[in-house]
Amino acid sequence: MAVIWVLSSSSDPLGVPLPHPLDWAGHALEYLALGFALGRATGRPGLALAAWFGAVDEVHQAFVAGRDAGIQDWLADLLGAWLGSRLALRRAGSPPRTSGADD
Repeated sequence: MAVIWVLSSSSDPLGVPLPHPLDWAGHALEYLALGFALGRATGRPGLALAAWFGAVDEVHQAFVAGRDAGIQDWLADLLGAWLGSRLALRRAGSPPRTSGADD
């Protein structure tokens, strides 16, 4: 989360501006890593935390010169976090934990 925050605090973190859809791919990759880390650490998808952090990060970017916030960026964040958490849980060999009557 700290790495994502630092990257989003710069108007041009990679030294080269990324046009869309490469920008969205960058968002998805960042959040894929976050979703994977959360999934491995907790054994749960962690999508809710990633979704909230992505929303806060988009608001943060609205105040960074040269950056903009957008729903498309946030949706790319969500897609990446979802894929990352699913990969982490699949790799761990455990199905995602859900709440229900069987617990």
